[in-house]
Amino acid sequence: EVQLVESGGGLVQAGGSLRLSCAASGFTFDDYAIGWYRQVPGKGRVGVSCIANNDGSTYYEDSVKGRFTISSDSAKNTVYLQMNVLKADDTAMYYCAFPCSALAMGVEVGMAGYWGQGTQVTVSS
Repeated sequence: EVQLVESGGGLVQAGGSLRLSCAASGFTFDDYAIGWYRQVPGKGRVGVSCIANNDGSTYYEDSVKGRFTISSDSAKNTVYLQMNVLKADDTAMYYCAFPCSALAMGVEVGMAGYWGQGTQVTVSS
């Protein structure tokens, strides 16, 4: 059974940092690109960042470039999203999902693929 379990969300002040984790199981981790998406109430899920575990390529939505860093640890089957210099606009529910691609960055996506349950990130201004 495929499982994606996110953790690391919380409440942080603007300018602060958080690191999200996505623990994956039930599939061959190194074969897939895994990504982070975010959703605010009333809108769809938007691609934030994606990492291709087969070659290490990374992709980012424009508004997070230079502030967020995605990484993965194949020994732990875990994908991370380091979020620095957080802004109020980063407030959202963050989801881990696969597959992902560069085409999904900054655009609303459907629910195809596999998704975690989400972790809330709230940035106070």
